[in-house]
This record gives sequence, C-alpha cells and structure tokens, in this order.
Amino acid sequence: MDTNVSTGPGSTARAAVEGGPTVLRMVLGGRLRRLREASGLSREQAGDHIRGSDSKISRLELGRTSIRERDLTDLLQLYGITDGEELDAFQELARQANTSGWWHRDNDWLPKWFDMYLGLEQAAQVIRCYEPRTVPELLQTPDYARALLTLAHPTQSEDAIERRVALRMRRQHILTRAHPPHLWLIVEEAALTRRIGGSRVWGAQLDQLLAAARQPHITVQVLADHVGGPALADGAFTYLRFAEADLPDIVYLQQLTGALYLDKQADLDAYRAVANQLSVHAAPPEYTPGLLSALRRRQPRILDQPAPRESGRTH
Repeated sequence: MDTNVSTGPGSTARAAVEGGPTVLRMVLGGRLRRLREASGLSREQAGDHIRGSDSKISRLELGRTSIRERDLTDLLQLYGITDGEELDAFQELARQANTSGWWHRDNDWLPKWFDMYLGLEQAAQVIRCYEPRTVPELLQTPDYARALLTLAHPTQSEDAIERRVALRMRRQHILTRAHPPHLWLIVEEAALTRRIGGSRVWGAQLDQLLAAARQPHITVQVLADHVGGPALADGAFTYLRFAEADLPDIVYLQQLTGALYLDKQADLDAYRAVANQLSVHAAPPEYTPGLLSALRRRQPRILDQPAPRESGRTH
C-alpha cells in the first residue's frame, strides 16, 4: 500500500491547524534550519548570536521547544532576512506556535514527552501502527480503555482514570473530522484474544474494531500468532507521515517512562521496511471482518474481571 500523500497548500494548512503548536514549532524550526544552512552558519555560531548553545539551536530547529521573540528577531537578522512582510510572517508563526493545544488542560498529569506526540498525531495524514499487546488506542472503546488504564494505574483515583479515558476518546476525533488521516493498523491475533475487562467489554471492543475496519480511511490487518510478529518488530511502533513539506516522517516508540522520536533516514527506512513486511505477512484487510467475527464466536465467555470502573452509566 502506497503511503504517499498530497502536499498541496490546502492539506498543508489543515495539517498545521489540526496539529496545533507542536506542528507549527516544527514548521518554524525547519525553516530556520534551512535559512541557517543557506547562510553557511553552524549551530554553534547561531547559538552564540542569541546567547545560547548549539543544543538550543538544535532544539529550536527540531521544534522541541518554543522560541522567544527576541531570539527569533536576532536569528532572522543573522540570516539576512530584512523584508518587513517576511519578518512579520515569521513572528506570527512563532506566536501561533507558542500557544497551547486542546490537551493543555491535562498538563497537570500529562507527561511532557507525550505532549509532543499528541500534536503530531493530530497533524498526521498517514498513521501506520503495529500493536502486539492490545487494541490500538485510536480504536478503543471507553470501557476497554478504562479497564486497561485501571490495570496500568492501580493507585489512581476514579476521577484520574476518567480524565485519562476522556483524553484517549478525544484523540479519536481525528477519525471523524472532515479530512481524517489514513489509519493503517497491524494488530497481533494475541492482542485481540486478551479479553481486557471481561467478555462483555471485550465483545463490544471487537464490534467497534469491526465497524472501524469497514471505514474507507481505516485499514486493519490481523497478524496470526504463528507468524511471530514480535520477532519481526521489537515491540509496538507508530509511523507518522505529514502533508506539510517542512515535516519529516517520524517513528514514535513509547516506553514505560518516556518515548523516542526517530526522524533519521536510516531509522525511517528500517521501520518502513518492517511495517511493509508485517503487512505482507498479515492477513489481507478484506479478511479482517471475517477474522474478527470468527474470533468472537469461538472464544468462550469468561467472568467480567477485572471489572471496568463505574462511570455513571447503566450497563
């Protein structure tokens, strides 16, 4: 399956707006990097000019941090940008990049390393995901997500768990907006047989996955246990591609207490090759509805344990 996407001005504008400040910082950083390179200056020289270091310039150019107005003005002067309209455009981009995304209200508990991913996920035009453990987060039901999060955070209050569930559900809005990304998931069969939350919750989750797989912008492939997906890929990963020409593809690897964002070409090539290999070994997408239906029929019921938290609804 080809993952090339349109990079026209309309899709570029949508990506920047939908991705919020994360994407805007990356766009601004990429443009500053090209200006610096065109000027023949090193990161060390640029850092000295704004009373900083080469690592600060690196963070700015990668969009990892926001930029102060004074630093932006000094860098543009160093790079020879003197046109008033161009200077104003850079400053306006910087102001927008320094705002907060919709998830800012959860900053009291949301890890900084995940904040960046949320912006990237919102802006991506193609999201390729390999998941060996559970149903991928973008297609989870509230009850399934609640059961998972309760297991992962056993000491947290019900309110704290509900905030995590609400954030996960809000992320899924990208799939129903006017211009949704193409979501391409490869899920291990073993992940689909783990009846998280009990038979009722698990069954409803398979029903939602089945409905999602019938959407034209969602591709779901199931990787049979005998294929040995974990031997092909060392854990779950997400490959993100954007319409904005200033944004490179990114591979996201989540860990227990942090995350890695890979954008070097060698890393991207390696993960793209693995994603393609997994796709070849997985059952074709047109088989997915039948596989999910058969999986649900042949699995015996179990007690609904661990039970999902009550959320004020009648089950």
